[in-house]
Amino acid sequence: MTVRGVELFAGGGGLLLGSALAGVQHVAAAEWNRWACETMRENAVTDYPLVRGLRILEGDVRSIAWETIPGSDQVDLVTAGPPCQPFSLGGRARSADDPRDMFPATTGVIEKLRPRAFVVENVKGLTRSTFSDYFEFIKLRLQHPEIRAREGETWVEHFSRLQREHTAVRADLQYKLITTLVDAADYGVPQRRHRVFMVGFRSDVDADWNFPEPTHSAHALAAVQRSGEYWDRHRVSKRDRIPVRATPVDDGRRPWRTVRDALAGMPSPGSIRARRAWLDHDLQAGARSYPGHTGSALDEPSKALKAGVHGVPGGENMVRFPNGSVRYYSTREAARIQTFPDRYALHGAWGEAMRQIGNAVPVKLAETVVGSVVEHLELDAGRHHAADADQARTLRRLALS
Repeated sequence: MTVRGVELFAGGGGLLLGSALAGVQHVAAAEWNRWACETMRENAVTDYPLVRGLRILEGDVRSIAWETIPGSDQVDLVTAGPPCQPFSLGGRARSADDPRDMFPATTGVIEKLRPRAFVVENVKGLTRSTFSDYFEFIKLRLQHPEIRAREGETWVEHFSRLQREHTAVRADLQYKLITTLVDAADYGVPQRRHRVFMVGFRSDVDADWNFPEPTHSAHALAAVQRSGEYWDRHRVSKRDRIPVRATPVDDGRRPWRTVRDALAGMPSPGSIRARRAWLDHDLQAGARSYPGHTGSALDEPSKALKAGVHGVPGGENMVRFPNGSVRYYSTREAARIQTFPDRYALHGAWGEAMRQIGNAVPVKLAETVVGSVVEHLELDAGRHHAADADQARTLRRLALS
């Protein structure tokens, strides 16, 4: 079957690309930021396969007339990464009082499109005790998107009403929800990036789904570093070997991917080869190390790339070499850390492109999660198709008897 999707808050395209790699055919992608929209358009113009023919809806998600979008009445999956600044550890953390909070808009679209499933991603900060009530409210709201706030009702009052109606809800549209906190490094992304995934299946879908198991570990990385296999593969001299701090264990998983793994085969940014053959691979000067901003060690997964509140924070977007020197990641290197394809261009100057990358879901992590959801949607559709076929055969036999 074809799984049709709608992407909300698409940004630079991390969740969008991962979903496309997982087999989702996108009806549309919505995004308000013009630079991010230009990134998607630029790649569509160059005929990048994953966004070929993509309908890009630039503007506020809340103002989109979905009934006018061709194919929106046949959407199987909604994917969304609502703006995370209200919950980010690096932001002001105002949650429901922050006008950038787009969770109500997300549930509004789910209510309207009634997809068979949704995948919503956000920052680890959402799970802080400070936001515990609001996080519970979000989860209930996603499970019952038709129970909207009444006029003049605060989110606290709405939350109380959702709690009362949760066990005796009369709404037709309900979702079974699974919430999971993950580290992207555990899924083959060369970056320590903690994120919350909220995955819901419509109540009539027999998904039998669980969140994908981790595939990579720090222990496995420590094991291949101790054996020398990692260092030999990268031709690293003994004086430059700074191993990850973890107990070497063969736990059946693959090694965490490191910054060195991610950047393998790339020329130095700013070199003639980089300018001629690579997209967005220019040297950004001015990197410096200071307390709390020391860059990412070359032989570990990168620290989480961040967009920042006022520009790009240096510490999270620098690589630190064994001799202690640091430099900024080029845009293409940062894209590699986020597992974007090398042919996918990021529109805008370095700071703007890094903002798009810092706000993105790692493409490989998105592909893993959405791919698992797509697989179970296809299995459910197959079961329904088989049941319909059995019923049709029964009716034919009755008609002939």
